[in-house]
Amino acid sequence: MIEWILAAGAAFWLGVLTSISPCPLATNIAAISFVGRRVDRPDYVLLTGLLYTAGRALTYIVLGALLVASMLSVPLLSHWLQKYMNRLLGPILVLAGMFLLELLRLPTGGGGLGPWVQKRAQTGGLWAALLLGIVFALSFCPVSATLFFGSLVPLAVKQHSSVVLPLLYGVGTALPVLVFGVLLATGANRLARAFEQVGRFEYWARRVTGGLFIAIGVYFTLAYTIDVL
Repeated sequence: MIEWILAAGAAFWLGVLTSISPCPLATNIAAISFVGRRVDRPDYVLLTGLLYTAGRALTYIVLGALLVASMLSVPLLSHWLQKYMNRLLGPILVLAGMFLLELLRLPTGGGGLGPWVQKRAQTGGLWAALLLGIVFALSFCPVSATLFFGSLVPLAVKQHSSVVLPLLYGVGTALPVLVFGVLLATGANRLARAFEQVGRFEYWARRVTGGLFIAIGVYFTLAYTIDVL
């Protein structure tokens, strides 16, 4: 039970860390501008934020369910993962930590579907927020891809959770939009201060998490991959 609670907390934290990383944060800021179109109607702002959150969460649930269920549904692969997951987890965590600390980088391309959908959503109705959440969730960049495929999916496989952990991750990725939606409805000065605090928090949170990933990954590598501990 304790292991499951820790896994659930880790999944949610990975989502929050994803949401405040530079690339996903940019899409969330775009979503905030969309959510805040009707700042004169707090109920509309909150409902739009909830639909955006639902879109992101639904996307990660579908992806997580497909990836985790397909891996666990094949007996041979399931047995192999259960036997060797700890051996793989160490190097995966080290690589994830190196990406978070920006010791490794992947090239990123411009354009994509996100800006096109954002423009269309600006003229759409309330349910356009759901579409915006789905598309932005699919707009993976190196950091978000590392956290989802390199950290969340192995954790979900280990816990045999194809829905709950991806759901918690998805909610975490959209959490700033809900928070800033409330701030948009209560005053722009608070929003400006909150953006400044998020920038500072992201800098340290990403580095602390990256360091922990590398430390834990080194331990798992020494203990399970090369069996020296």
